[in-house]
Amino acid sequence: MKGNIYRTYNCSELREKHVGEKISLAGWVDTIRDLGGVLFIDLRDQYGITQVVISGDEKKVDFASKIPIESTITVSGIVRLRDKETVNESIQTGKVELFADKIEILGKRTKGLPFEILNNRNVREDLRLEYRFLDLRSRKNLENLKLRAELIQFLRKEMIEQGFLEVQTPILTSSSPEGARDYLVPSRVYPGKFYALPQAPQQFKQLLMVSGIDKYFQIAPCFRDEDSRADRSPGEFYQLDMEMAFATQEDVFEIMEKVIYDAFTKFSNKKVLEYPFPRISYNDAMLKYGTDKPDLRNPLIIKDVTDIFEKLDIKVFNGKIVRTITLPNGANATRTFYDSMVEFAINECKAKGLAWLKVNDDRTLQGPIAKLIPDESREILLTKTDAKPGDSIFFIAEHKGIVEKLAGQIRQEIGKKQNLIDDSIYKFCWIVDFPMYEIGDDGKIEFSHNPFSMPQGGMDSLITKDPLEIYAYQYDIVCNGIELSSGAVRNHDPEIMVKAFEIAGYKEDEIMNKFSALYKAFHYGAPPHAGIAPGIDRMLMLLTSEESIREVIAFPMNSKAQDLLMGAPGKITDKQLKDIHIKLDI
Repeated sequence: MKGNIYRTYNCSELREKHVGEKISLAGWVDTIRDLGGVLFIDLRDQYGITQVVISGDEKKVDFASKIPIESTITVSGIVRLRDKETVNESIQTGKVELFADKIEILGKRTKGLPFEILNNRNVREDLRLEYRFLDLRSRKNLENLKLRAELIQFLRKEMIEQGFLEVQTPILTSSSPEGARDYLVPSRVYPGKFYALPQAPQQFKQLLMVSGIDKYFQIAPCFRDEDSRADRSPGEFYQLDMEMAFATQEDVFEIMEKVIYDAFTKFSNKKVLEYPFPRISYNDAMLKYGTDKPDLRNPLIIKDVTDIFEKLDIKVFNGKIVRTITLPNGANATRTFYDSMVEFAINECKAKGLAWLKVNDDRTLQGPIAKLIPDESREILLTKTDAKPGDSIFFIAEHKGIVEKLAGQIRQEIGKKQNLIDDSIYKFCWIVDFPMYEIGDDGKIEFSHNPFSMPQGGMDSLITKDPLEIYAYQYDIVCNGIELSSGAVRNHDPEIMVKAFEIAGYKEDEIMNKFSALYKAFHYGAPPHAGIAPGIDRMLMLLTSEESIREVIAFPMNSKAQDLLMGAPGKITDKQLKDIHIKLDI
C-alpha cells in the first residue's frame, strides 16, 4: 500500500526483504511484554501483527510501557531479523521485527476495557453488542467481515458473468401482506399515511420482468419485524435476489446451483456432496425427515407404520399416526441414552412420551412395548422399518400436523447424540412441489408459501381440484438443515392471480388495492418468470460454522431486536412526532 505520515506498511507486510529499511507502522497495541529494559509490543491492524522492540533508551522504554492496551500508535524504526529462537511461525511477519526509534500515541484508551478482545466469545452477547466497535477488533470477527465482503463480491461477479443486470429497488414502498410484520415509516407530507420497508423486493422484481429486464439481480436488504432465531436476524437481512424472464423452474435451478456450489467450494474447506443437488418433494421431506428443511448429513430416515398399529389395541397409539426411526446398532446404546431421549421428547418437544424397542439377535423385541406386539406384527414391523438384529426403533405417535414435527426433532436429536452428523461436509437439496394452500389456525384456506406462485396445472387446477391437493411451482434450497432460500415460478396471468387469491378468501377489489401495481402490470403483456433469493447471512453462517447468525453481521440487533450500540429503538421528540402527525397512546 502507499505510505503516509502514519505508516509506510501495514502490520502484515514486513518480510526478510525489508530488513534494514527505515519504515513506519500504525495500529492498536495488542500486547506489551516488559522484560526489564527491553519492551516488546505486538502491534495489530486489520491485516495482521508485527512485533515492535523498544530498548536502549530508558525514557522511551518507560513511555512505551505505560501505553494502555488497545490504544492506537504510530511507530517508526529499522526492520531487523528476529533471533532464530524467537521466530514466530504463527504470524506472517514472524521472522522480522521493528526496532523502534520513535513512538507516538494517536488515540489513547482512557477507559477500562469492558472485556478482553481476544476472549470476546466468552463474554455475554449483550455486552459485546453494546461495545460492538471493540468486539469487531477480534481476529475472528474481522475474518468474518472480510469473508462477507469477499462473498458478496464473488456473488456479484458470478451473476454479472451469467448475464444478470444489477438493479436497485426502493427501500421506501407500500405495505404488503407477505408473511411477516412490516416496518412502517410515517409520511410527513401525507398525514395518516405510511411507507413500509420492503420485506423483500418481490413485487419490484416481478415488475422489472414486465418492464423488459431479462435477468435481474441485486444484493437486496430485506426488513421484517420477526422474532429472532439462531439462523434469523431480527430487523434486517440481505439476500442475493434474482429473477429471470421466460424462465422455468429448471432454469433457476441451473443458474443458482452453480452459484451456490462455486461459492461454497471457494470459501470453505468442507466438501459439497451431491452436485447437482438432489430434489425432494415437500411430502417426502415431511415423511422421511419430519421437516421441509432436512439435515441430510443425518442418515436416519423416518418411516410410517400407522397401518400396523391400526390393527393392534395399544392405547397410546390408538387413533394416531405412528412414525418410527431406526437407529443402527442402537441396541448397544446405554439406558442413559434412551432415558435422555424420552426426557428430550417430553421436555423439549412437548411430546406425551417416546416409546422404543431393541431388536435382539433372534429378531425378538425388547423394551417397554415389546409384549404388546404379536409375532406376526413384529416381522412386518422389522421389514417396514429396515430394523436388523442389534438395531433399535423409536416410536412417535401423534395426530397429523404434529407427528411430523415431533419425529423430525427426535430424528435430529438422535443424530446429534449418536455423533451421526458429519460436520466436514455440506449436503444441499431442493425441496419442491409445495402445497399451494393449507388450512390456517382459523380453519380457513390460506396460502402455504408465496402467494405470487404459479399453481401447477394453471387455471384448470384452481377450478377442478380440491385446493389442498393443488401444488405450486415453489421451491426451497436447503443446506445442512438450514433453509437458504425460497423461490418460485411466478403467477404472471391476472385471471389465474384473481382465482388463486379468491380461493384464499380475497376479492378482486382487494387484490387491486393490495397489489395494484402487479395487477395492473399483468394486463400489459407479462412474460413467464421465475426467481429465488438465497440469504447471504445464512450462507455466511454455514461457511464460518457460526452457531448464531449475528456473528456474521457487522452491527446486528440482539435477540430482542434492540440495537444496544446505537440505542435503537429509542424515543423521539414531541416536535418529531408532530411533524409526522402522530400522537402516542402508551
